[in-house]
Amino acid sequence: MAEKYEIKISGAKDMPPMAASLGKMLVNKTGSWRNIRPLVIPEKCNGCSLCWKFCPDFCINIDGDYPIINYDYCKGCGVCAHECPTGAIIMEEEIK
Repeated sequence: MAEKYEIKISGAKDMPPMAASLGKMLVNKTGSWRNIRPLVIPEKCNGCSLCWKFCPDFCINIDGDYPIINYDYCKGCGVCAHECPTGAIIMEEEIK
């Protein structure tokens, strides 16, 4: 039987380097495309920063211990909510 390894990441500083291209993602405001959006529940957040790491649009910043979502660039893909181990990010209907 293969051994299981646990990876502990306490914050953005512990994240491994990753390939990233900020190109057009931070130039075009694409937030108007979405019909659902992520909502952070701070009480559930453990500060792991996985949402920041996996966001394909680089619209999540970590401010202290919690993620802050820049809705101007968030397309509402839900990757952050899917990757959140504590359920601190939920997807809610966008009200326009």
